[in-house]
Amino acid sequence: MEIAGKHYRTVWLEGSTVQMINQPLLPHQFDIVDLVDVAATANAITTMIVRGAPAIGATGAYGMAQAVLLASPESWKAEVAAAARTLAATRPTAQDLFHGVDFVKRAIEGAQDLHSAQELAVAAARDLADDSAAACERIGEYGAELIEDGFRILTHCNAGWLACVDWGTALSPIYKAARSGKKVFVYVDETRPRCQGARLTAYELGGEQIPHAVIADNAAGYYMARGEIDMVIVGTDRTVRNGDVANKIGTYEKAVLAKRHGIPFYVAAPTTTLDFACATGADIPIEQRHEDEVLCMFGRDEEGKIRKVRIAPDNSPGYNPAFDVTPAELVTAIITERGVFKPEELSENDELLR
Repeated sequence: MEIAGKHYRTVWLEGSTVQMINQPLLPHQFDIVDLVDVAATANAITTMIVRGAPAIGATGAYGMAQAVLLASPESWKAEVAAAARTLAATRPTAQDLFHGVDFVKRAIEGAQDLHSAQELAVAAARDLADDSAAACERIGEYGAELIEDGFRILTHCNAGWLACVDWGTALSPIYKAARSGKKVFVYVDETRPRCQGARLTAYELGGEQIPHAVIADNAAGYYMARGEIDMVIVGTDRTVRNGDVANKIGTYEKAVLAKRHGIPFYVAAPTTTLDFACATGADIPIEQRHEDEVLCMFGRDEEGKIRKVRIAPDNSPGYNPAFDVTPAELVTAIITERGVFKPEELSENDELLR
């Protein structure tokens, strides 16, 4: 995607430095972060400087390549193994993270020396990022066929190019549909507590000049009941064998509402987010994040400074699950880069989707 006429990916590797867009500063400030070692790269995942399953997966892969590039000849295997553990421990829910780390680990298994490992690691990380971007574009092509001219679409969280290497998952079909000449309107859930919809999805849609409006999370049912939403498209951090889907907290509520009002509910899922070793959504580990994300808000004040302010009483605790699980029976279909499947068809197409 383009910012001020220049094409950007969300994350990339420059020498041994991992570079990425600093997402917490958006939409008020566009900045690139330079991450000079694995500890910094891991911290960027934990603190959500980068977020979104495919983007995290690419960061994990680049972090592994970074570890190999910075390793010492005497102990490089031990250092890379430690880096893999550090990166994999950053966030527990997104399957793409583990795929990215393991992809580079497998690529260097046969390396006889550090120099060979470095070449293999860099090539693997870049291949993974390229493949991820291409997969998201194909998701857009398949998903755009489901969007009719004039559709009003609800999305939750940010599953656009900022959540991926490029194109996005849930937003990719919208971009493809709009670029083909279809008129669409997007209802953008704010997506508390971190407001990725209000901050990031709206930022992306504005850049693409796609008509949209930010709505409070609690307003989705109001618009569904009035017949003003034609379809829902969301992303996913992990989709398991039976078709259950883990996505940003609040997704389950939107799926229940969509079912109640007969509105199609689609999940855009690159095959790298599929976890066939996990039988049902009950087996997915759900990340619990810091209570301050619920108890506080941050944004730009009247002086143009980005500040955090507390909105809850000082003595009130907060609970902050980052994801919830949407049961397969609430999902109309899953849009992958290899086609559109009903949830129950995932296990039937095991070999195709692996």
